[in-house]
Amino acid sequence: MKKSVLTRYRVMAYVTAVMLLVLSTCMVFKYGFGRGEDLTFVVSQTHGLLYIIYLIFAFDLGSKAKWSFGKLLWVLLSGTIPLAAFFVERRITREVEPLVTDGTPVAAEA
Repeated sequence: MKKSVLTRYRVMAYVTAVMLLVLSTCMVFKYGFGRGEDLTFVVSQTHGLLYIIYLIFAFDLGSKAKWSFGKLLWVLLSGTIPLAAFFVERRITREVEPLVTDGTPVAAEA
């Protein structure tokens, strides 16, 4: 598997996790203090779009790493639980790194 597949997943895992934390903060301000309704709408829409991209990249990684359905489901859902994506990303990276190649062809020995 190419390194770019893992890199795409890692970037989107962090972006999705950060956006979910921002969204959670916005929700506290919206429902707790009655402020930031417009900002909450924008952040929620942005997080939703980024989460869809995360799903695509995580599914691509999972299919190339040949994960079971349960494992794939856990990774996909980690983008909906605040802070979970940070921990899941670290664990997945450690697990998948041995499967990663740098993309250069291996020279045949003469």
